[in-house]
Amino acid sequence: MATLPPAQPTAILRGHRAQVHSAVFMRLERTAEGATMTADTRLATGDSDGYVVLWDLAIVRARAVWRAHQNSILGMAAWDDDQQLVTHGRDHRLVVWQVGVADEARSSTVLPLDDESASAASKTPGSSATRPQPWMVHVLEVNTMNFCAFAWSGLVGSVAAVTAVTGSDSTSTDVATTGPAPRQRLVAVPNTLTLEAADIYHLPSQRRINTIKLGTKEGMIMAMALFYAPSDENTLILIAAFENGVVVLATLAQGADGPAIILYRAQPHSQPILSLDVSPDRTYFLTSAADAVIAKHPIRLPKVAQKEKAPATEAPKASHPPPPPSNNKPVSLLSAALAKEASTSSSSRVPPASKAAPPPPVEVETQPLATINTKHAGQQGLRIRDDGRLFATAGWDARVRVYAAQTMKEVAVLKWHQTGCFAVAFAPVVRPESTADGNDKKAIEGAPSNAVATTPGAASSSGTSLVSRANNRREVSVKERRLRHAVTAHWLAVGSKDGKISLWDIF
Repeated sequence: MATLPPAQPTAILRGHRAQVHSAVFMRLERTAEGATMTADTRLATGDSDGYVVLWDLAIVRARAVWRAHQNSILGMAAWDDDQQLVTHGRDHRLVVWQVGVADEARSSTVLPLDDESASAASKTPGSSATRPQPWMVHVLEVNTMNFCAFAWSGLVGSVAAVTAVTGSDSTSTDVATTGPAPRQRLVAVPNTLTLEAADIYHLPSQRRINTIKLGTKEGMIMAMALFYAPSDENTLILIAAFENGVVVLATLAQGADGPAIILYRAQPHSQPILSLDVSPDRTYFLTSAADAVIAKHPIRLPKVAQKEKAPATEAPKASHPPPPPSNNKPVSLLSAALAKEASTSSSSRVPPASKAAPPPPVEVETQPLATINTKHAGQQGLRIRDDGRLFATAGWDARVRVYAAQTMKEVAVLKWHQTGCFAVAFAPVVRPESTADGNDKKAIEGAPSNAVATTPGAASSSGTSLVSRANNRREVSVKERRLRHAVTAHWLAVGSKDGKISLWDIF
């Protein structure tokens, strides 16, 4: 049986002179069905020198380059609705940048690699000192003594800690005088003093509203996730992965500033956990570590015991006063009246309600849903694609492995880099309606390990108008073909220690 040739990346992005630690696709179009790629979609990458590069996927060139931090970048995230990029650096700062299309016009496009060569040739300081930066929306001073990147979530409702300081509900504003209320968000980072504790900050107030201790001797927090439960939008869930391989899931039932209740605690790993990611439907999450194990963990909230209404008890029928004792002693009129009153009051008295029993203690789950031994130690940067069908890991052995999320079987191994890989990012999937029902699921799980498939068909109606026009008429220019491919491709971006980013079009 003939074997397929090794898969090759669609493009290689060269520009970082340091190892790439983080990557994320941003500036997406939000619809009722979720996020879709648009013609101005960007890939943001951050390196260990603190530089951020925004890549245009249509022309495979940099649109904006700036130095976001004075030290290594731990993590990045995109707040797409507001065209904002969040960077978390080891210089103890978390910064929210405004990076819209208009902001790119005044940004530098000189890559760090080119800047270094120019500086070495001229023997003068590089242009990075005068490189313009995007607008800083928020700057938060946080702890970055360890290697844990931040976690974030939008805020549902209001926070009592912020309300107490401001004296009013932080979500309510006078539209006539101050305009629409700024978007509120929650940011979780490791605590500065206690290794096993996490701090939750509120933006835009930049106040620490809660400190949650999730362990005793687990070591440093290595990865975190923060989101609301799918079944209860008022229940905030915090997941923390520790240095000793322990994973803890806790809920904050009374809001972001309420007490934490641990629902899940397991130790499927024997080495420090390097990354975790939550499924799109928020029913499970995955972890990878320095060992060869990948674990799938449940996200289950305890069922609230609904109080069954007891049937209304019928009032006991009034009974006649008992006849006086049949003895020969005479009974006075006063004794007979008192006996009648006592009988009437006892017959109409309702039995006292029993005291409500305290809620039973929550049983902590300790078993993951599944674990696999990949026999390849050191897999990090784990990410799940937005359709929930695939997840990928970046390996220290310079290979990127793609797995089927349901079966956790390895379906592809991508090899191009010669040094270890650190970051993985999936672009939102734009699928035609014919494959949206999941009929091609078996094709993914049964694909050979070296197969890479391009996106079939055209983009959905939620894409850009350029794609819809291209479907109705013949494409007449190379530019339109590039834009269409940039929107419809199932991109997988891989950042490596060599400072290069490989772009793969898979499944």
